Amino acid sequence: MARPTIVQFNLSPTLGGAEVYTAFFSRAIESRGWRTRVVVNPVATFWGDLDFGSVQRVSFGASAGALKSGEVALIHSPMPAGALVALAGERVIGVAHQVLYDAKRPAYYDRADMLLAVSQHVIDSLLRNGLKQVHPTALYGVADLRRGNAAGLAGQGPLFDVDARKPRDRVLGVIDLTRRALRRPQTYRRRPGFTLGVVSRLAPLKQFPALFEYLAPILARQPDLNLEIFGSAVGYRPLRELRQALRPLGRRVRYWGHQRDIVSAYAAIDYLLTGLPEREALGLNALEACLAGTPVLAVAAPPFTETLRHGVTGYLYADPRTDSGADFERVLTGIRSGALVPDRAAAALHLEQFAFPRFADRIHGVLREITVGTGRKMPPVVRD
Repeated sequence: MARPTIVQFNLSPTLGGAEVYTAFFSRAIESRGWRTRVVVNPVATFWGDLDFGSVQRVSFGASAGALKSGEVALIHSPMPAGALVALAGERVIGVAHQVLYDAKRPAYYDRADMLLAVSQHVIDSLLRNGLKQVHPTALYGVADLRRGNAAGLAGQGPLFDVDARKPRDRVLGVIDLTRRALRRPQTYRRRPGFTLGVVSRLAPLKQFPALFEYLAPILARQPDLNLEIFGSAVGYRPLRELRQALRPLGRRVRYWGHQRDIVSAYAAIDYLLTGLPEREALGLNALEACLAGTPVLAVAAPPFTETLRHGVTGYLYADPRTDSGADFERVLTGIRSGALVPDRAAAALHLEQFAFPRFADRIHGVLREITVGTGRKMPPVVRD
């Protein structure tokens, strides 16, 4: 039986982990001989920063959203209700890029004939919430550093994405743009001491303000410790809440906004800090940091326990909401004293399971099974 063409849909207007995933997903299935094209939101301007290989991108519209005979729809993002209705009678695969932690979920999760998930953490949340058509293979992902221009850090980028529905966001967005245009361009210079960093979209699901409610006082007690924030907030409110949580650090925290060259961002810090775990689907930034040679500090819970290895790719610490950050402080003290040093040789071996060929093999096997009916199942990622 011939393989069908996979028509992917990602109509997100903003860049996030699911959009980076869409790009390397496209290259992966193309590398295994699948025909595919990606239907995107015509207002999105970021797709050119991502590497799609030779996979075609087309703007969403009446003709672009229609499937030809035998094609299969694969959905990465929420879609208008009318677009989902138009897919009635078609085969639909959904990729779950979100953990379900409340009653809300994208409509395409229920419409899909089969749901694929980016981690076991996501699979478990789908099953807990009554979704049955969930494939048992966690796809995970790859550390994809091939996006943007490798031109170094470009000073301060946009600090937040303007929510056009909110007058305050629109006004503050103009103020932020004007301030950045008038001030002397900043060049990143590493400061003396030890540097922790956040390289992430500052989205509510990351829960950075709640994390730093416990960690900021610990960080503030170390006068030569600096914190660099690379990434834009999803609306102004998350940025405001993060600034409030980090007040104990004063001028030792700097906000750089969105950066196209993420490799330089990872190189600018000693350790990456992730957000709180339960709403995090995969944590691509943790895998990216490891590939870039920057170890990670993360809470010891899924999905981070699925992709990171304690003492190898960095260190896992107890949830600070359970011990007020005592274990985090113990780990940080060990790192700074030299008592804790990640095993970089073992890290390279561990990360091989997240290499592009391994990911391509996983998704190729799953797509063959559910679209061609070979019955072949790829083994899941082996966890340490």
